[in-house]
Amino acid sequence: MVSAVSLRAGATTLILACALCAHVVATAQQVSIETSGQGELITVTASADMQVDPRTAWNVISDYDHLAEFIPYMHSSRVIQRDGDTLLVEQTGEIALLFFQQPVEVKLAVVESPPRRIVARAVGGNLKEMEGRYALETLSTGEVRLSYSGRLVPEFPVPPIIGKMAVRSVLAKQFTALVNEIHRRDGLARGAREPR
Repeated sequence: MVSAVSLRAGATTLILACALCAHVVATAQQVSIETSGQGELITVTASADMQVDPRTAWNVISDYDHLAEFIPYMHSSRVIQRDGDTLLVEQTGEIALLFFQQPVEVKLAVVESPPRRIVARAVGGNLKEMEGRYALETLSTGEVRLSYSGRLVPEFPVPPIIGKMAVRSVLAKQFTALVNEIHRRDGLARGAREPR
């Protein structure tokens, strides 16, 4: 016989699970990510429309020295050289899914066009090719659109199906984490600006 306590516990668990699913759906509606692959080449496009201060979005996407604190699969990120809006950024991390795990090391030549665009390309590390562009646009609705387009060709062997799935999965999680950090910092900034 099922006790009332176990029924309540089951109902509570179901309610919590539904709440978590609703959060995941809400996050998924804010973020659009598409990937494709042809041969060794993997391309990704992503965008998110957010009701945030564009300065906050810029501060997050250009916070190279702290990216590893909130971007999954990134172990380190640091500016090793800066000359105005041109930077050299060194990053380490990994691509992982199921049994596939591959360390990634990259040096990026980064050109900033504040507060609208960041263009990066690999100049060292274990990616044959890597180019990425972030763009911020203020929409007529007042929302800020963060767009990313990137292409990469790994220098290491990538298993045909699992490897590309891993790269796509990691890139999607990283972009989503970036969006979440923009929301988090914007919320903190709005809280600081509101009178108590």
